[in-house]
Amino acid sequence: MFRIRRIFDDTLSIDGQCIAQAQEILRHQFQLLSRDEIDRLPGLLKEPVRHGFRTVLFVAEKADEMLGFAAVLHFPDVGFAYLDWLSVKPRLTGGGVGGALYERVRRDARQDSPLGLFFECLPDDAALCRDPAAQEQNKARLRFYERFDARPVAGTAYETPLSPEDDCPPHLVWDGLDRGAPLRLGPARAVVRAILERKYSGKCPPAYVNTVVNSLRDDPVRLRPARYAVKPLHKTAIDRNLDLKILAVVNDRHDIHHVRERGYVEAPARVASILTALDAAGLAFTARPRHFGEAFLRRVHATPFLDYLRRMCAGLPPGKSVYPYVFPIRNAARPPKDMPVRAGYFCIDTFTPLNRNAWLAARRAVDCGLTAAEQVLGGQRLAYALVRPPGHHAERRAFGGFCYLNTAAAAADFFARQGQVALLDIDYHHGNGHQDIFAARSDVLTISIHGHPNFAYPYFSGFADETGEGEGLGFNLNLPQKEHLDGAGWRNALRAAMRRIERFAPDFLVVSLGLDPAKGDPTGTWSLTGKDFFENGRLLGGLRLPTLVVQEGGYRIRTLGANARQFFSGMIAGLG
Repeated sequence: MFRIRRIFDDTLSIDGQCIAQAQEILRHQFQLLSRDEIDRLPGLLKEPVRHGFRTVLFVAEKADEMLGFAAVLHFPDVGFAYLDWLSVKPRLTGGGVGGALYERVRRDARQDSPLGLFFECLPDDAALCRDPAAQEQNKARLRFYERFDARPVAGTAYETPLSPEDDCPPHLVWDGLDRGAPLRLGPARAVVRAILERKYSGKCPPAYVNTVVNSLRDDPVRLRPARYAVKPLHKTAIDRNLDLKILAVVNDRHDIHHVRERGYVEAPARVASILTALDAAGLAFTARPRHFGEAFLRRVHATPFLDYLRRMCAGLPPGKSVYPYVFPIRNAARPPKDMPVRAGYFCIDTFTPLNRNAWLAARRAVDCGLTAAEQVLGGQRLAYALVRPPGHHAERRAFGGFCYLNTAAAAADFFARQGQVALLDIDYHHGNGHQDIFAARSDVLTISIHGHPNFAYPYFSGFADETGEGEGLGFNLNLPQKEHLDGAGWRNALRAAMRRIERFAPDFLVVSLGLDPAKGDPTGTWSLTGKDFFENGRLLGGLRLPTLVVQEGGYRIRTLGANARQFFSGMIAGLG
């Protein structure tokens, strides 16, 4: 059993190791490649436009071992993809890894390459390849690709060697990706010119390029007839195409925190609605949360606050809830001794109750967030902590807004040990917890798009002039919005947030996902639709950062799952 995933760059150490392993395979199996060609692979991944094409790397791996890889060049202005390398470790040839990688490449090419997939393959003709052993290897490769109906373009000068000494000039092979449409002459000439001028930049003289391009005369382009008996494709044991799905870590204890009181909208049905929609769309696979020590919490929350929450919740009888009702702001240095009365010392509102299971459920939510963050560090590009209770209103020493512990903040701090982090809150309500926890830090950029505190909870924070303090001055951005807002207006704010993120150049992105900007949400006043959530996700996916999404608000059960599905569909589309 192995998995295939996309490598975007060498930001993560695990991805850097994969790139290094791919380079090592190239050195051993493509000995005619120059050192410069192999060494530039990391740069090609990081600079998608500079060379006139965008490079995509897929790896097949099992545990810590890379089994093979494929590198694809995309030429979006011309409309085709080019398979640059596909290589499997020698002992794995015939084991299905190469077929699985090629299938993944074809799926990637179908998304934005209307002209299909092209690549070079050394010839199986004795007239072009004098070495019998090499000729047999070339036959095997062309036989493999014929199983996908990918065949050499016939009747052109593409096989013309650059110098008389060159042996085995390659065929240009075309895979129409099962679309059933022929390859027309004009587009084919544009493809050949792009390959020779960009992929082989500086190596092919202009006269040579023109000769090869003008040698294409058939319209539609003619392909070489099939030569080999087609065998059934090998059934591969692929674990998951991880870059095409979301890893969801679901709080398996969220339903123990169920406040059965009228008007309490933070209900267990929220998680079920979202998970059902993602499962039906085939967008997610799940992983169980693992337990993390309390030290991770103490990095983002004050110890007296954590000690109070744990002791207070543990001391309450089952089924009993305590709501804060006294707020001792006049003497914060001497909190009340009575534990229920002391709740107001650590709370920002009167409608967030403490009960026996509040600590346990919130604690498990943080475990989910950290488990998902750990998976991102392990190479998963997009992970989702589907949790309740939410956490973005939980400050360093205060709870409120249905939030007890700040899952997204704990995850952002976890990432910050590896690099810079952008923490973007897109809930209808201000992420006051994020702002409070990271106010004096410059390694975590906090941004919140929310209803203006003049009318929206929590009322006391979220103003535009709150920009951080001390070392963190300039690293908090609030984008308060008007009371009535549609999707287009909301995206204006999102683009402003993204511009700030791009200037910050983070290594990781944490998104506090609120689905309460949706039309009809009982806690909001905005009118975003499913199409808006798709577009929002697409824009954020386009940042192409290792991303963790943490569920926050969203309380209209009828549309909650559909909006989550649209958001994540958009994110996956943007990542591509």
